[in-house]
Amino acid sequence: QIQLVASGGGSVQAGGSLRLSCVASGYTYEKFGSSVCMGWFRQPPGKGREKIIDDHNGRAPTYYADSVKGRFTISHDSAENTHSLQMNNLEPEDTGLYFCAARRCWSDDWKSWGQGTQVTVFG
Repeated sequence: QIQLVASGGGSVQAGGSLRLSCVASGYTYEKFGSSVCMGWFRQPPGKGREKIIDDHNGRAPTYYADSVKGRFTISHDSAENTHSLQMNNLEPEDTGLYFCAARRCWSDDWKSWGQGTQVTVFG
């Protein structure tokens, strides 16, 4: 079972940047990393959770939701078993609870979730 711990949320003015991190444990990247796809979801206040990024682990182009395309970037540090989400040019509409998640790449079932980290953008 993959465990995920997210960090890096906070409050920022519109136009600013934040970087979220997601540390994975419970597997070694060298042995299982190629079969694990990572993603980021967010839940705006009063709304449901939406997928914003799916890296497909290189099997397909990284998916970015239209609302974040060109502003958010996912990156991976295999040595640290860490995925990061760089968020630039933040907008008040980006406010919400952000979750990292993992799935086996052959399944659409996101089985592992980090705890949410709050991002608040004030304009």
